[in-house]
Amino acid sequence: MGKKVTIQDIADELGLSRNTVSKALNNAPGLADDTRERIIQKAMDMGYKQFAFLASEQAMRATGLPEPLAGAPNEMALLTTRFLDRDHFASLTLDALQNDLSRRGYVLNTHRVTSQDVASLELPPTVKLDKVAAFVCIEVFDRDYADMICNLDIPALFMDGPAKLDGYRLRSDQIYMNNSEEIKRLVYETVARGITRIGFIGDWSHCQSFLERYEAFRIAMIHAHVSVDEAHCIKANKVGRILSALSSLDELPEFFVCANDFVAFEAQRALRKLGLSVPDDIMISGFDDSTASRHWIPSLTTIHIHTQSIAYSAMQLLVTRLQEPTLEYREVYANTDLIYRDSTRRDEGLG
Repeated sequence: MGKKVTIQDIADELGLSRNTVSKALNNAPGLADDTRERIIQKAMDMGYKQFAFLASEQAMRATGLPEPLAGAPNEMALLTTRFLDRDHFASLTLDALQNDLSRRGYVLNTHRVTSQDVASLELPPTVKLDKVAAFVCIEVFDRDYADMICNLDIPALFMDGPAKLDGYRLRSDQIYMNNSEEIKRLVYETVARGITRIGFIGDWSHCQSFLERYEAFRIAMIHAHVSVDEAHCIKANKVGRILSALSSLDELPEFFVCANDFVAFEAQRALRKLGLSVPDDIMISGFDDSTASRHWIPSLTTIHIHTQSIAYSAMQLLVTRLQEPTLEYREVYANTDLIYRDSTRRDEGLG
């Protein structure tokens, strides 16, 4: 097996700083487009893990998304139930996706799905079906609404989606981050430190990613030969319900794995209301590596999502779906990386 390519290897090849290369690979702002593209191309040429599944961006373009014919639908309609601020994992992904689509003659328009739209199973009034080539769905987690979209006979790509409970299947292409491996690693390494009272916070029925993270937590506990205390599994996302559940516990765990960064922030607010400190009294972790996670006090141990990789994967799924509408539905997972910070006492030998 060849040597694993690192960010430093790419930086050395290009004569750039490691920080510059990291910004390009994670689609962070502040780089010129030609510099970003040069770095990404070099990463793909060298087989960096984030792009190992792609032969090259040029190869994708050569067999890629055909330009829309005159008068044909050219809109990629982004449907979302919430405002996607810069802390949302998808915001940087969408920047890269929009750039690729525009080069091919398509436009990515955002349409906000209201609670009323969901209840009535109707598209936002801004959507004109005769203009839509495909849907891109983010934060669309209601089963009935997702099924309605899938039944429109227009290609749809879901970034995350409804929780697949009770045998539910989403009849669409789907892209996820790897929700399992780094959660398992976190649990294994935490147990290796002698910390065995570990709980989970997050509503695992909220979406498929939350469900997969919860399942990974439970599987890792089993493999680590540690019993799960069901009272320490709190099915809640907001501070009020988390606080209520915490207040009823006879004994708190030593560590909470949270479904994402924002659930972790809510959990810490609840712990503060109980007079408890992170990480001195209890440790927590999140998922997403949001900008806020780096500036939170204490900084949050989390799992980084490779947004650039998700953008390329999304583009490839859209390309092949429009070229071959009868393809079987596909699920693609992008790499993630565990990042230790202060919320898990990284001074004790982690990271």
